[in-house]
Amino acid sequence: MPDKTPAEAQLPAYVRALEQQLSVYLPADQVLRVRRAFFVGAAAHEGQTRRSGEPYITHPVAVASILADLGLDAETIIAAILHDTLEDTQLTREQLETEFGPAVVELVDGVTKLDKVRFRSRQEAAAESFRKMLLAMARDLRVILIKLADRLHNMRTLGSMEPESRRRIARETLDIYAPIAQRLGMNRFKSELQDLGFRALYPDRHRVIAERIRAVLGNRREAMARIETALNARLEAEHIPHRVVSRIKSPYSIYSKMAGEHKSFAQVMDVYGFRVVVDSVPHCYHALGAVHGLYKPLDGRFKDFIAIPKANGYQSLHTGLFGPFGAPIEIQIRTEEMDAVAERGVAAHWAYKSESTPANSAQSRAREWVSNLVDRQTQMPSSLEFIENVKVDLFPDEVYLFTPKGAILALPRNATALDFAYFVHTDVGSHAVAARADKKLVPLRTRLTSGQTVEIVTAPSAAPSPQWLDWVVSGRARTAIRQHLKRLQHEDAVDFGHRMLDRAMDALDVSLESIPHDVLDRYLAEQKYKRLEELLADIALGNRVADTVAQVLVAAQGEHPHAARPHSSEKILISGAERGVLSFGNCCHPVPGDEIMGYLSAGKGIVVHRVECPNMPELRKSPERCIEIAWAKEVQGDYKIELRIEVANKPGVLAQVAAAIADAGSNIENVEYKERDLMTATMLFTIEVRNRKHLADVMRGVRRLQVVTAVRRYPV
Repeated sequence: MPDKTPAEAQLPAYVRALEQQLSVYLPADQVLRVRRAFFVGAAAHEGQTRRSGEPYITHPVAVASILADLGLDAETIIAAILHDTLEDTQLTREQLETEFGPAVVELVDGVTKLDKVRFRSRQEAAAESFRKMLLAMARDLRVILIKLADRLHNMRTLGSMEPESRRRIARETLDIYAPIAQRLGMNRFKSELQDLGFRALYPDRHRVIAERIRAVLGNRREAMARIETALNARLEAEHIPHRVVSRIKSPYSIYSKMAGEHKSFAQVMDVYGFRVVVDSVPHCYHALGAVHGLYKPLDGRFKDFIAIPKANGYQSLHTGLFGPFGAPIEIQIRTEEMDAVAERGVAAHWAYKSESTPANSAQSRAREWVSNLVDRQTQMPSSLEFIENVKVDLFPDEVYLFTPKGAILALPRNATALDFAYFVHTDVGSHAVAARADKKLVPLRTRLTSGQTVEIVTAPSAAPSPQWLDWVVSGRARTAIRQHLKRLQHEDAVDFGHRMLDRAMDALDVSLESIPHDVLDRYLAEQKYKRLEELLADIALGNRVADTVAQVLVAAQGEHPHAARPHSSEKILISGAERGVLSFGNCCHPVPGDEIMGYLSAGKGIVVHRVECPNMPELRKSPERCIEIAWAKEVQGDYKIELRIEVANKPGVLAQVAAAIADAGSNIENVEYKERDLMTATMLFTIEVRNRKHLADVMRGVRRLQVVTAVRRYPV
């Protein structure tokens, strides 16, 4: 460690400027601790320079200065100054802890781990490294604040980087860091990161849009001044303490609207934006009435984010008005505190005490979001799956919904009643059967709109199905459904694998129960299985062949395996309840009553085919993968089937055929025209039936129609 005696006069100007920032809100002894951190950091980084040629220490001090602007505590400022020391210098954790305490070391260590994160694409960032970032946030939100400030300073000084590096860092900033800043309510950070990223990634587009903004604002200066004067006069007449600020859209926000909403530059810019900041919540609503008295409000453009805050803690009133110059006026009305939270999010009025109530709504909501992520990631072995869910959270456009008791839930855009059920509670979601939206009964897949009151109807016997994954949009619901299906699949696979192994053992004149425990345990250990259930599941999923396992187990107990008796055992009976491990071939669409054969496909489990399936001769070339199966007496579920129907080409024919199929109690999944000429048409219907008898009933009903000339199962 260096000596503590350098003269104050030796302090560089940028360090003195940082100390001046800090002295506004930190006691003198804390400012001295920060100065000490500078000397430690400067000594550790001695001889290191940035690409621009400046001493390296200027970068961490600049990061600390960005955080000082937010009023962050001394520990965070010290950690920012030292954030690169553990990875890039000879300083050790022990030395840092001795000098600055364990809290600073934890922060530096958290940022160091994040610095190893390298994103190449959203999908890949996507994976394990991004998960680590979110978990670091969960331990201490200040880690991500340091990382965001670090990224912001790097973006401000990106000019010295190689063009390829500039583009990679800019893409990563737009894809990952700006959305995180937005999710944490830090709009000032988000806006600057987006604009710097946009300028680095698309310099020409940025330049053209920025020039056009300057031109438009130049032409509008007088109009904006007149509107601002009118707003001020009206609010003063109402005795509302206030300040009015004109809002100017950034090049990136304009570009995003042009690209995302297919609008021209003129359409996006054809709006005057103002922010009215007042001293209290009652004055927010008072000011709203005042501006509505000044200019007529636009229908459907009012949003109350004070009563119902956004998921990141943002609060404000938004309204749209008919302006005096033919263009609409957008006005945001909020208190000073709401304005601070809108700009700084979790960093507003920073008071970091993890055990106490967070200082503002953005902090409490951020911690709630991060803790939910931690709960979710423990249930997901796949990082990519985890990130898929997080992306929904990072790019939200919320729908605000009410429970029957009046509680408010914020869900992602396009959320369904089923998503809502899982937000209420996992058990409510898993047993949901329908919903009531504003007291009207609706299916679970119904998309909800803001303001609805939603009640979920449950039944003890209800359970998630794979189809539910096609309906839900929220990460929370997707995770819960996948967990349930995986558990079901495992249970089905264990049961089915047991039946397959029993059958293979029976063919060798032995049973699984007769294999000594030590022989079975040794085999499981050699094959790296912790339990017999894992082996049985692997057999059902096609990763192990039951005949081979049976022969090895028999040989391992010192007996020569018997020759398998041909057709010595009963076929394995399936009831349709084994959907977790069975699938049905799309090439032949078997239904109960058909003669069937199972084919073991690695990783997928057993695919059921009709014996007359056109692919069967090829599948039989791998006899070890062919499983003798048959339908049980009682079979449950509906099964997909295709009907090729030839009809007279007349108006209304499709409706007649569809009605006949529905009358026979069958659900139509899809219909397409295969061939069509002036006189006739051939249609392919994909329908669901319970068994061959039900299929025959459907075909009979369709044949009775005079417009139908032929009906046959496809493939024949």
